[in-house]
Order: sequence, then C-alpha cells, then structure tokens
Amino acid sequence: MNDTLENRVRAAAMAWWWTLLIGAGFLAIQWVIYLLIMSARPARLLSLWGQDVSWHTVQSVRFWAMAIFKLCLWLLDLVAL
Repeated sequence: MNDTLENRVRAAAMAWWWTLLIGAGFLAIQWVIYLLIMSARPARLLSLWGQDVSWHTVQSVRFWAMAIFKLCLWLLDLVAL
C-alpha cells in the first residue's frame, strides 16, 4: 500500500520538475529569439501583425504575453508544491 503512494508521489514530483524545466527552457529560447528580432527589426514582422502596428505595440504584447506565461508557471508551481 505504501509503495503505491510512494510511486505516485514520486511521479507527481517528476512531472512538476519537468514542467518547470520545460517552462524555463521555453522562456530562455523565447528571450533569445526576442533579442534577435528586436536587434534586426524586420519589416516583414510588422506586416504580419497588420496595418498601423508599431514596434512599441509588438514589445508591449510580447511583454504581457510572457508576464502571463510566467504567472501561469508560478501558479502551477504553487499547486504542485
């Protein structure tokens, strides 16, 4: 009986750890891509976003998207703990 509980707790801890690791990896990769795009500032990117879009809008949307992603990752961390 205790072996079953121990296996389930260990599996849950490993799932939590992998979720955190993958989330942190995604954030790191996203940051590098963001730095590359912001240093080049290709006009094609603005045309993909639509008319009358500025780089300030792109930066603002990216900031809020990553802030919400970090908040969700933090909430997952709290639930797992």
